[in-house]
Amino acid sequence: MPHFYDTHAHLDYPDYAADFPEVIARAEAAGITKLISIGTNLASSRRAIKLAEKYPAIYAAVGWHPSDAMEAPEDLRPELRELAGHPKVVAIGEIGLDYYRLPSTQGGSAADDVAYKLKQAEILRQQLEVAIEFKLNCVIHQRASFDDLLVQVQPYAAQTRGVFHCFGESVERLQQILELGWLVSYTGIVTFKNGQNIRDAVAATPMGKFMLETDCPYLAPIPYRGKRCEPAYVKEIADTVAQVKLCSLDDLSAATCRTAQEFFPKLA
Repeated sequence: MPHFYDTHAHLDYPDYAADFPEVIARAEAAGITKLISIGTNLASSRRAIKLAEKYPAIYAAVGWHPSDAMEAPEDLRPELRELAGHPKVVAIGEIGLDYYRLPSTQGGSAADDVAYKLKQAEILRQQLEVAIEFKLNCVIHQRASFDDLLVQVQPYAAQTRGVFHCFGESVERLQQILELGWLVSYTGIVTFKNGQNIRDAVAATPMGKFMLETDCPYLAPIPYRGKRCEPAYVKEIADTVAQVKLCSLDDLSAATCRTAQEFFPKLA
C-alpha cells in the first residue's frame, strides 16, 4: 500500500479528545505514516510537542496564527525559541497574514484594521527571524492577503523556505510562490465539486513542488465533506491528486514524501 504524510493537522484540537488513539490507528491503517501537528499559539504549540513526544509518527510545528495576532505578546521570540529547538519540531508555523475578517467587518474602525495588520506583520517578522535562527522552514497561512504576504516574506526568502498550506489561489499566484523556491500543499478541497480551480493548480504544480495535508479537523474530502476531518483522509486527497497528475499512487507517494522530507529534514 502506498504511504503518505499528513503535513498539516491540528491534532491538539478538542475535536479529537474523545478518540485520539483511534484517529491515529485509522491513519496508520490508511498508510499515513507521518503527521505534523501544527501550533496556532504558544499553548497549542506546546500541546503539539507533547503529542510528538508520545507518538513516534507525530511531529510538531510551532508558531502563532495571524488571526490571533492581537493576543500575541509584544515579543514572541523568547518563548518561541524555547520550543523551536525541540528535536521533533520540524518547522515554524503556522504563520502568515489573514485579512479575511478585519475588525471593520465586525464593528471596528479603519484604524483598528491598520493596527491589526501591523501586529500580524510584526509577529510574522519575529517568527521568520526565529525560523532563520534555528534553520527551520515555515508553514505559511494566507487568506485574503496574498500580495502583502509576498512582499513581507520576500526579504527572508533566501534564508528560509515556506510552504503555502491549503493552497487555493490562481495558477499565476502559484508561479509567484514557485519562483521564490517555495512550495504549496493541497487539502481535501481538491476533491470538492466546486474545486476545479484547485485541480487546475494541482495540474500546473510540478511534482516535487507540492505536499499533501488535511488541515484537519477542517475540510474533509469527498465522501466525508461536512464531517470531522482526520489524517486517514489523506488517502482520498491522494486519489484525486493522482488522477489530476495522471500518475500512479506509488509515484505520488514517492514524490510527495520525498518533498516533505527535503522540506522538513527532521522527518527523515
